[in-house]
Amino acid sequence: MSSSVDLDNPTDLPDSLTDAAERAANSCYEYSKYEPLEARCRVDFDTSAGDETFPLIKTSTEFMQSFVSCLAYRYVPGLQEEKQKELQRVAEARVALQQILQQEQTTDDDDDDEFVAAIDMESKRKFMSILQNNGKIVDDDNKAEYNGPIVRVYFPDEGNAALAKRDWTSANGIDMPECVKFNGVGGVQASSQDVSKDCLIFFFCPKASESEQVEEVLYRTELQHSQSNSTQQLLTVFVNPILVDMGVTGFGMAGRMLRERLLDKLMCVYYLRTLQWGALTRKWPNSYTIWEEDTEEDGGYKLIRTLPFLPSNPEVEDIYDEVNSGKIQIDEFGNEINKKGPSALDKFGDFVNGMMRL
Repeated sequence: MSSSVDLDNPTDLPDSLTDAAERAANSCYEYSKYEPLEARCRVDFDTSAGDETFPLIKTSTEFMQSFVSCLAYRYVPGLQEEKQKELQRVAEARVALQQILQQEQTTDDDDDDEFVAAIDMESKRKFMSILQNNGKIVDDDNKAEYNGPIVRVYFPDEGNAALAKRDWTSANGIDMPECVKFNGVGGVQASSQDVSKDCLIFFFCPKASESEQVEEVLYRTELQHSQSNSTQQLLTVFVNPILVDMGVTGFGMAGRMLRERLLDKLMCVYYLRTLQWGALTRKWPNSYTIWEEDTEEDGGYKLIRTLPFLPSNPEVEDIYDEVNSGKIQIDEFGNEINKKGPSALDKFGDFVNGMMRL
């Protein structure tokens, strides 16, 4: 799928984790415009720099929280407008509370002011509730059940889904829209619930052992979506998928068929992987770009290579060694000057490495 790569535009490194999440969300949104009613893509985010102390799902959770929130607000119709209203309510509530506090400080305490004080207390509760709920109006007696488009995040298991449902909330400082739901890919709900209103689904760190369930959930969601006659596009995003593994699917017929059915059709719209000496990144439709740490450069990194494809680990290390030893010359866009074509042995090595990194 390298035909969708703009080699004249390297990919810059993000300034922060939040910036990376916003870039990934924008890439997914822009890519969805170029696809039919059902678009599939992938996002890879790994800042461990090769440290395997913690599992990938743990080290990428904070990114995932911001990414899901950003893309939901960008993608779901009407959600961004409601967010603006909530921000306006927060600003108004802060001003109103400040006025009440100032009034309390200038009012003498006497029995004639009890009625006014009661009114002020009711107003204070109302405005404090707005602030505590980030602008959302919470009325338990008249709260209407949400009936709009659904954003669904599938975890490898029900345990992680339950933790997300508990922790990914405004109470923990996470701006997660009400339309976001959490499921385990192999749970009972995942195989039986109505998903016809789902317009955006994420598969977060799906493993090879869940590949069959992932495909079942994906195809069933796409079928229900098509049968619902919805005008809203269905966008599917795989985040850090590891669906081919020697110990589970193998690299033979099963692995090849899975690649043909699913993996090869996923456009990598955002990629960020930190290295011991730099980083590899890509924001669709720009090129894959290798950066090396350099304290003398603005931003602390210098561009050393751009590529139309995702390089394997050995390829990245070879490029680093060759650039720093002067064996290859790079132009202003990160392209190799006077590049020789790969040998048959190189192509076979690329194939094996490609299978290993899936």
